[in-house]
Amino acid sequence: MTYTIKHIDNDYKMTAFGVTFDDFNDWTGNAAKTAEKKAEITENGKLAELLQASDGQEYQINYVIDGKAWRGFGVMGDFDIESSEVLDFLAGDYIVVSGENETADTLTGKVFGGLLQEITDYKYVGPGNYAFVSADGHGELWLRAEKISK
Repeated sequence: MTYTIKHIDNDYKMTAFGVTFDDFNDWTGNAAKTAEKKAEITENGKLAELLQASDGQEYQINYVIDGKAWRGFGVMGDFDIESSEVLDFLAGDYIVVSGENETADTLTGKVFGGLLQEITDYKYVGPGNYAFVSADGHGELWLRAEKISK
């Protein structure tokens, strides 16, 4: 896994369906809630509707809504689809971690499980992060960051 720093000039939005976590540390319960939401929006066609309205790339998004951890599945852009959330992402520097043939969950786990602590010149500042895996197996996790002054 490698990382780069990329600069985004403008704020942007993502639209997604997701769930709020009551206890961020309930890994098993949160994984089950997330899987249930993914199954629900796949079965009811809401995820397909979002993908069709956008460029077709699906993202797994972690965010904070009303002070609570939130995870969802969505797309780049601002779309008005019933019961979706439109999330604001800020311009600035992003740590972009790349991996090959890994799920978004695996990529996220590796970043927060160790790689992020190895990056000493930037710190993750949020308010959220997102991962995607393209059809060819290339995956990326994007995290807004600030340069650490020494």
